[in-house]
Amino acid sequence: MKLIIVSGLSGAGKSTALNVLEDIGYYCVDNLPTSLLPAMSREMLEQGKTVYRRVAVGVDARNTSSDLAQFTRVCRDLREAGVAVEVFFLEADNAVLLKRFSETRRKHPLTSHGLILSDAIASERKLLEPLRALADLCFDTTLSHHHELRKQVVDRVSRRVGDGLLVVFVSFGFKQGIPTDADYLFDLRCLPNPFWDPALRHLTGHDPQVIAFLEGNPLVEEMYQTLAGFIARWLPRFEANNRAYLTIALGCTGGQHRSVYFAERLGRHFCTERENVQVRHRELP
Repeated sequence: MKLIIVSGLSGAGKSTALNVLEDIGYYCVDNLPTSLLPAMSREMLEQGKTVYRRVAVGVDARNTSSDLAQFTRVCRDLREAGVAVEVFFLEADNAVLLKRFSETRRKHPLTSHGLILSDAIASERKLLEPLRALADLCFDTTLSHHHELRKQVVDRVSRRVGDGLLVVFVSFGFKQGIPTDADYLFDLRCLPNPFWDPALRHLTGHDPQVIAFLEGNPLVEEMYQTLAGFIARWLPRFEANNRAYLTIALGCTGGQHRSVYFAERLGRHFCTERENVQVRHRELP
């Protein structure tokens, strides 16, 4: 049985993530008390793998503090019982969460404790920190539209059993902030920038003109060889450590030219050697 536990801050997209998992065949239960997870898992295991083969459960601040305190032990016990447990955690910046609650006029679960919204968000973040520390994968939705979150969730869970480590190359622009879910982050701003050529400014790292511009500079090739060699050297160590995901972020100023080129080229290279490689461009439409 595969069990995904979806947790995170209110307003960060937990409901969207659970809806996506339900759409792709998971049996989903939201706001289940942590203390009931073992009993539910036992019951589902007894029903047989074909009935409840893939299950997703939402666990968040609506749980009591005593329930949340059991989370680490419960996850350990479930894994020892043969349940393949993964924990997803969704978060966003405080300012973005405040804006989302203001726009939707939804009630934060901790405001019923007499807290104003900003204090409720801060309290929830502190309350859920132990769950975040146990997460196998964190989604920062500060800059993400719900359609992008849907795609990220699908990309993560569509990995076939036996495919091994999922490697994701992500291009981004430093002007829009650093992706917080990156395991490795490489800064490409030291390389020549096609943006300063008026003929290339409106293009992206997908376009032949930009590719020719970058590949005509020896520094670009040197950087590529360095990064490809470094990644190839250390990927086997991550696999040996039973990692499921590795996100490699490649950043330039705007996330349009250099980072896109490097993510695409590295993705193509490692696709020839590995079964499970994905490329994502955060700033492109």
